[in-house]
Amino acid sequence: MIFFVYYNIVYFGGIMNHYEIVFLVYPDKTMYIKNIINYYTNFINDKNGKIHRLEDWGLKYLSYSIKNMYKAHYILMNIEINKLYIKNIENNFRFNDSILRFIVLKKKFAEFNSSIMNKKFNKLNLNLFSK
Repeated sequence: MIFFVYYNIVYFGGIMNHYEIVFLVYPDKTMYIKNIINYYTNFINDKNGKIHRLEDWGLKYLSYSIKNMYKAHYILMNIEINKLYIKNIENNFRFNDSILRFIVLKKKFAEFNSSIMNKKFNKLNLNLFSK
């Protein structure tokens, strides 16, 4: 049985949904950021998912302290994956010692454009280097 919904894609009996994931990594684990990103991108690709947007926002101050931390490394991912595998990703975030916080949001459409945070960061860099 195949269901057609305008924002989902039917794939091998499972519906592919769009998700936006933001996770924060402990500041002392920033040297392992590439390994963490590679792990999750490989997991998504192995499950026949797609990564539409991946942004590394870098080390930023937190609005309030979390577990006595005042800074964290921010990563944004917009992915398309079967809804069966998103629970695996959430459990992996939950039990990963390098992840400080995470949020997974279901989206109706894929996001391809650069985020506002990334645009602000690029604008700051352009202003600093243009002088």
